[in-house]
Amino acid sequence: METTITYFEAPGTENTGATLAIAKQRAQQAGVKRVVIASTTGATAREASRAFRDTDIRLVVVPHQRGLRDEERFDMEVAAEVERQGHRVYWSTMLFSTNDLYGNTTPTALANMLRTFGQGMKVCLEILLMAADGGMVDRGEKVIVVAGTGRGADTAVLATASTSNRIKEVRIHEILCKPLLQ
Repeated sequence: METTITYFEAPGTENTGATLAIAKQRAQQAGVKRVVIASTTGATAREASRAFRDTDIRLVVVPHQRGLRDEERFDMEVAAEVERQGHRVYWSTMLFSTNDLYGNTTPTALANMLRTFGQGMKVCLEILLMAADGGMVDRGEKVIVVAGTGRGADTAVLATASTSNRIKEVRIHEILCKPLLQ
């Protein structure tokens, strides 16, 4: 089998449009009905809702957890707009940011290991687990997961979802795109 992986020369928001187009195309080819997407401020969520407007694919938008920063960064007007279009916006605990909660460094170690593939890959796995834990995607469901490095989207994978207590069941089947690491 031969497939194509798109490598971006640098991470960042300039890759968002291409990443969403790649995710949409692969979702349609694979018959995937849900795309899990990270969005910190709502800008990527808004762009994604436009990109997927003409499809029956539903988005699960996962912002930073509430209380991570002193003020909410995700635009609540965007959340309402995205949900009116039939998508979901879901806040949950960021599983790799729980050292203070559990008193050990296992979450950080896992996050650092995933970052060897890039920040977007770490976020892809984290939001996939968060979405499954909250019932936004089903355990065993194939989904496209989209995330980025800092802002925007530059990483996408085809994966099988599972919950955090069954992390060994998660499968990253295909890397669709990601930035080259320096």
